Amino acid sequence: MADESSDEPVDRPTAAFGVLRQKEAPRWAQKADKADDSVDTEEKADESGKADKVDKEGNKGDEPATGTGIDQPTAVFKTIKAPAADKPAEGKAADAKPAEDKPADKPADKPAEKDEKKDEKKAPGVERPESGHLPAAAEGAAERTSRFVPLRSADAPPARPPARPSAPAALPESERTKQQPLPESERTKQQPLPPVGQPAPLDLLAQLTNTPPPAETPMRTAVRRVKIWTPLVALLIVVLGVVQAVRPLPEPQLKLTEATYAFDGSKLSLPWPDQGQSAVEVEGVGSLGTSGAQKQVPIASVTKVMTAYVILKGHPLKASETGPTIKIDAQAGKESGSEDESRVQVDEGQTYNQLQMLQMLLIPSGNNIARQLARWDSGSEESFVKKMNDAAKDLGMKNTVYTDPSGFKATTKSTASDQLKLARAAMQSEAFRAVVATPNVRIPGLKVPNSTLYNNNNLLVKPGVIGIKTGSSTPAGGALMWGAERTIDGKKRLILGVVLEQRAPGILQNSLDLVQENSYKLITAVQDGLTSATVAKKGDVVGHVDDGLGGTTPVIATKDLTAVGWGGLEVDLELTDGGKSVPHSAKAGTVVGQLAVGSGAGRVKVPVALQKDLSEPSFGSKLVRIA
Repeated sequence: MADESSDEPVDRPTAAFGVLRQKEAPRWAQKADKADDSVDTEEKADESGKADKVDKEGNKGDEPATGTGIDQPTAVFKTIKAPAADKPAEGKAADAKPAEDKPADKPADKPAEKDEKKDEKKAPGVERPESGHLPAAAEGAAERTSRFVPLRSADAPPARPPARPSAPAALPESERTKQQPLPESERTKQQPLPPVGQPAPLDLLAQLTNTPPPAETPMRTAVRRVKIWTPLVALLIVVLGVVQAVRPLPEPQLKLTEATYAFDGSKLSLPWPDQGQSAVEVEGVGSLGTSGAQKQVPIASVTKVMTAYVILKGHPLKASETGPTIKIDAQAGKESGSEDESRVQVDEGQTYNQLQMLQMLLIPSGNNIARQLARWDSGSEESFVKKMNDAAKDLGMKNTVYTDPSGFKATTKSTASDQLKLARAAMQSEAFRAVVATPNVRIPGLKVPNSTLYNNNNLLVKPGVIGIKTGSSTPAGGALMWGAERTIDGKKRLILGVVLEQRAPGILQNSLDLVQENSYKLITAVQDGLTSATVAKKGDVVGHVDDGLGGTTPVIATKDLTAVGWGGLEVDLELTDGGKSVPHSAKAGTVVGQLAVGSGAGRVKVPVALQKDLSEPSFGSKLVRIA
């Protein structure tokens, strides 16, 4: 059966039915499955030799005249007898052309097609109406829509099977894949295949509806890149913002507004000795400078300061303590009778406590006592000397060499600057300060008048002088390590100095007297030149808290800060947290640190507080932070 959607007219003549009467057969009798069925019917008619002759008008020779309706089975069900015909059928039934005078009206055909489908479902022996005629309306419709071509007569030459079209030339695999029709099972009846060489309907639709992309331009490229990268950049910004927001905040830091303070007045000028070398400083304030070349020279009995420092370092004493008992050995007893050096007369077997031994060492400057303490502490003088040099190294005394514990040897050498470092360290001991500040002391058992020892430092009777140690020898001349005090604003300030290589004509005592005289000039000049100044007043902004992300909060002094110095002196200020971490946020007035000036015992400090509320860094500051 031909496809219903075919463009060919539906009233195509068929060889499957014979014309029994002039009028065309009813519509229900025009059933034909396919062109192949027509061919098969014709072949059967030829083989039986009983094919009917049909005249040009479609009537058989022995049938009634036109107008009578006779039911005859078609060739589909039964072979029709072929009566003699005046003229054989021309051409093949399959090749007959459809009538052109009355083209089929497609809308009128649809009901007939439905009837045909209903008839197809019936059994082969379907009965016609008894009258043998269709209703007039049906006959009229059949007349209008169909025209039958009579079957060929028995005398007609045998029909040749229709020539099969030659196979098209082989196509390439790609073209064959495109143009080869789908199998019958994979396509619908409603959609006919397109002619060979033409695109499929869907492909054609795509060609008609798809438009080529516009030409590429720099603007289109830029827009496309913006569309692609904008979401990625936005996502990256969001992720970066979250990471920056949750990162730990840097620790807030206190920073000074001004790092130094300069005292008013002209620079203090000291009366430095015109020979040797000297060095002076105010503890906790700073150095007043040096004079002379700082080169190694013999220091004589000033060496005993290092001996006492090492003993007290290994056997500390407080001011009220006397320490362990020390027994005088034979060598110390024997050396006590020497006339060539300073000594203290003691006998072998006597016992003295550590404090008494230190007094005999530093006040009258006994060389034999220095050696006795060295042996008591380290077992031998050599081992003790090693301790002395190690201690000098620890104090940064780079130009100092000790070869004996008493300084009797000229090979024990140092500089004024190095000895000033030792004086600063030794004066930290209460026991040491108490001994060197003693003008004289009575020690029972000594073979001296009244068992009393006198200090060789005559400056101890001067106002504010508190020691420290004298020294004199031919190689060294006169030497003195001294200490003095000055009370300012109710607090004592320690002044330290060292004067070496002071030589005077005559006896050795003259050099000792000279060094004391020159040292006292320096002492009085410094005492007179010391003054105090208010470095920061209460409420002054002295610095700020830096939150590490660009934010600052000012801090102010809670009290007046007074420092000690002299004219022209510049002192360093220091703003610290006082051992406590600075908070990320706090209210105004919260103490967050301290402002200090000076060092050591001369260091002074006052608390500092927030001038206004301290807040954590803003989100924007967190977002743009780098470190």
